[in-house]
Amino acid sequence: MPAFTILKIYFPMGFIVQTIQLSKRFGDFIALDHLNISLEEGEIFALLGPNGAGKTTAIKLLTTLLTPSSGDAFIDGISIVKHPFKVRSLIGYVPQMLSAEGALTGYENLLLFAKLYDIPSKEARLRVKQSLEFMNLEEFAHKAVKTYSGGMIRRLEIAQSMLHHPKVLFLDEPTTGLDPIGVKTVWQHLLELKQQFNTTILLTTHVMEEADKLSDHVAFLSRGKLAAIGTPEELKSSLKKENVTMEDVFIHYTKESLDNERSFSEVVTKRKTTSRLG
Repeated sequence: MPAFTILKIYFPMGFIVQTIQLSKRFGDFIALDHLNISLEEGEIFALLGPNGAGKTTAIKLLTTLLTPSSGDAFIDGISIVKHPFKVRSLIGYVPQMLSAEGALTGYENLLLFAKLYDIPSKEARLRVKQSLEFMNLEEFAHKAVKTYSGGMIRRLEIAQSMLHHPKVLFLDEPTTGLDPIGVKTVWQHLLELKQQFNTTILLTTHVMEEADKLSDHVAFLSRGKLAAIGTPEELKSSLKKENVTMEDVFIHYTKESLDNERSFSEVVTKRKTTSRLG
């Protein structure tokens, strides 16, 4: 009998993101093991698990930063294996480590990214202005990013990733290092992206509340494998108990907790990110 329980797997046509037996090996180590998930257009989908579960590997595969060892995935019907360059034009990506340049202003950062996306100059300036307004950053547009709070930097990075109007936005632990106010502000803007632009969002997190509050569907990963998948309510009600939390569900299906020890490199990365976010 398999050690993991899948509450729901769905593979009808028309999903904007779909992985099929997606796997990644590093030598003898299996970082991601035959992942099967599907995302509907306009939904927020969370990959939840402890460090080392395979979350970041999944994101890097789907954003074509890594090549699968086996399997495939499709973004709006385009294969990440056969057509990675086409896929990149359809997606936005906010990595865990910061991508904004602190010495530049918010406006300059966005204008630089617009050039990288080959957005024509006249249109780029309009999109930059609109992005700053949408993220409530217009007041700080001409101030150096190194003076921004952590939440403001994350909002700027989300604005950067959305300049070319991607169909799918990938975020790797977007609220790492933020204070509670910054976390809630980022959540609010992600929900607004979904509601106003029908943006499909796939995020990784190890924060139970983040997955519960934001997501239409949640997938638990453990040791590279998919342990359970469903809506937050489906997952909680599957335990058939009262006052069930997402942490209860996670422990039930994965037989592990989220406070596992991290490797030295992971600790260093977390500290650098937290330090730069203030």
